[in-house]
Amino acid sequence: MKSRRGIFGGTFDPVHTGHIHSALSFLNSGLIDDLLVLLTPDPPHKDTSGRTPYHHRLEMLRLAFNGVHNVIVSDLETTLPQPSYTLQTVDYLTQANPDTLFYLCIGQDSLSAFHTWYKYEEILAKTDLLVAERPGYPTDQLAETIRESVIFVNHEPVDISSTRIRNRSHAINYHTPQAVIDYILENQLYKKP
Repeated sequence: MKSRRGIFGGTFDPVHTGHIHSALSFLNSGLIDDLLVLLTPDPPHKDTSGRTPYHHRLEMLRLAFNGVHNVIVSDLETTLPQPSYTLQTVDYLTQANPDTLFYLCIGQDSLSAFHTWYKYEEILAKTDLLVAERPGYPTDQLAETIRESVIFVNHEPVDISSTRIRNRSHAINYHTPQAVIDYILENQLYKKP
């Protein structure tokens, strides 16, 4: 019987309680045995100007998920050719782990734009999508090919985003683990302009 692993990727700039709650919802779904949290160096679909350096984001991820059972934080995508396309990552993981069944774990915000992802239909041919709800992102306009591959997990969404934390429009101490807060303060990240 194949093991079942979730792939939860993102820029995590910074990681916050919304990411952590989503990760726990994916794990608690009973559909996966463990969760690979992949830090994306520079996603091709996002503006990377002003991005926090990779090593800081990776360390914050490790701090946030330290002690969380069945979560593996990985820098795999730094070893793959750039730009960092999800299809390339899925191809690598499925070829390197033939005895593992992979699920792509995303938030509802990503699902609403999934049709814009590079070769998204090829991604769907290789993996199903586990989706955590996020307020304000309707899915009624999804193409049938995408909808057929979606499994929504039981999830209580947290209304926060990394952008709002970076802009300090939300108090950082309510939305990030203490170890991450300490790291941010120690390294003077996300200072107000």
